[in-house]
Amino acid sequence: MSKATKKVRDKWRAKEWYDVYAPAYFGEKKVASIPCSDPVKVIGRVVETTLYDITNDFSHQSQKLYFLAANVKGTRADTILKGHEYSTDYLRSLVRRGSTRIDAIFNVTSKDQYVTRASVVAFTRDRVNANQQHLIRSIMRKTIEEKAVTLAYDQLCHEMVLGIFGSEIYNLAKKVSPLRHVGVRKSKLLIIPEGVMAKPGETSVQPKAVEA
Repeated sequence: MSKATKKVRDKWRAKEWYDVYAPAYFGEKKVASIPCSDPVKVIGRVVETTLYDITNDFSHQSQKLYFLAANVKGTRADTILKGHEYSTDYLRSLVRRGSTRIDAIFNVTSKDQYVTRASVVAFTRDRVNANQQHLIRSIMRKTIEEKAVTLAYDQLCHEMVLGIFGSEIYNLAKKVSPLRHVGVRKSKLLIIPEGVMAKPGETSVQPKAVEA
């Protein structure tokens, strides 16, 4: 056996498998297992899955979820939602000739001081003019920003991913023009409150309460 082969085998033997779990607001379901030689190196890793893998609902297969490892206890890695997005095929399937696509992007802060970028999309049944598009974007902004400040991050994630925001915007914006679909097509976590992520050299921390 060559020295190079032996070194590769020894390197893999030194690694341990860590089970990655979705956060409580997504059922704490195991979403992946990753090999790593040091638990500290697990923190900050991002795991991709689908909402279907969490809910077993076939209609949710078009939503991708990205979980960020925040803490490690033993061989268990706990995560927070780093973001989500519609699959490219699903987003393409929503496009129809003779309709208008309306996009808007907002940075919102949750009650517990997580900052998230939410990309909202609406598809109308018929073409709409610039004034109608402006009104629909205003409804998107008002709904997202007013609700976000009343919700903790776990609640905010639920409302974005499970379509609750989309339904609320839809019910208000359909008065401006008939709509086919409204939803948060993508989200991205921008700022995490201090104390949530384990610091370098640590594997577990207690989340720090954010003052009101």
